[in-house]
Amino acid sequence: MPELPEVETVRQGLAGWVIGRRLDTVEVRHPRAIRRHLPGPVHFAAVLAGRQIIDVRRRGKYLWLPLDSGDAVVGHLGMSGQLLLQPAHAPDETHLRVRFRFVDGDPQLRFVDQRTFGGLAVSAGGAELPAEIAHIARDPLDPDFSDTAFVAAVRRRRTEIKRALLDQSLISGIGNIYADEALWRTGLHGTRPTDRLPAATVTRLLAHVRDVLRAAVTEGGTSFDALYVNVNGESGYFDRSLNVYGREDQPCARCGALIRRESFMNRSSFSCPRCQPRPRAVRR
Repeated sequence: MPELPEVETVRQGLAGWVIGRRLDTVEVRHPRAIRRHLPGPVHFAAVLAGRQIIDVRRRGKYLWLPLDSGDAVVGHLGMSGQLLLQPAHAPDETHLRVRFRFVDGDPQLRFVDQRTFGGLAVSAGGAELPAEIAHIARDPLDPDFSDTAFVAAVRRRRTEIKRALLDQSLISGIGNIYADEALWRTGLHGTRPTDRLPAATVTRLLAHVRDVLRAAVTEGGTSFDALYVNVNGESGYFDRSLNVYGREDQPCARCGALIRRESFMNRSSFSCPRCQPRPRAVRR
């Protein structure tokens, strides 16, 4: 699933092409793509026709496009969603779900989604912050993110540090890949108890989270297959910079020990057994 760097890459690409443009018509080609817009496809298209896009914003893994009406288009890419800028003469993609045409012509904005786990909706009055995503915590690249509040909240929880990094009520935008990379940089195993971590350690981890996310954004995100691309259809290449994720049985770049893979929440965690030792069992 696209994580913060991938979604931020898409946001940056959209911002350069859609801000200030006025929508002409909107074509919904598959109703599942707007299933969260309860009034349905006809209403979705009608309420957007003639509206001007005034910005492109992101919270965590969600995007929204504020409109001059005070409403917003809210989007989540799901597992395979793509927002592509295409000239009108470009052939329709096999999995084209929604097409946005603009008054000034090309390029069109197309929402393509092979697995249809992603989706779009109109948030009434949501230009500043859609109500549908207001419960999601700020992400660490947000200028209003509070490091002090995050560190305190993490240390109050009785959970494991990797679970805390993936908790959208604490911090948003960090997925499995970037959690593993930040934990490796910090020398922490993902099962370390949060309430036993010193504040300085959590602060250091947060700094590494930011470093990993910023580096990934610079490189256009991580593409393990053709489903994640930017608005021009190009893949990211941060996968070339990964130190632990997906590198089972390969030598650690820091100490040479073979990277291990462990089961985690129906997914996998990757870590170095020497740099990131498992915590000892502690009686509570």
